[in-house]
Amino acid sequence: MKKSELIDAVASKTGLSKTDVDALIKATLETITEAVAKDDKVSFIGFGSFERTTRAGRKAKIPGTDRIVDVPESKSVKFKVGKQFKEAVNK
Repeated sequence: MKKSELIDAVASKTGLSKTDVDALIKATLETITEAVAKDDKVSFIGFGSFERTTRAGRKAKIPGTDRIVDVPESKSVKFKVGKQFKEAVNK
């Protein structure tokens, strides 16, 4: 499902205009992004949760060569699926 299809589906379920739904989705995603970037955990009971994680720095070998490079520490986002969401997908 693409963003435009999501907007259409939410608009038909809520009776809101597509413009309002688009603004709502944009604001929601921006808010989640800002919260996770500040190291806050964002949880939706039954759906899942987003949280920032840290990947440790390491040394990696480049395939096909003997060259070793340093891979610096980096931040990533982890999504943990909620129970109701998981059950709905497994039906």
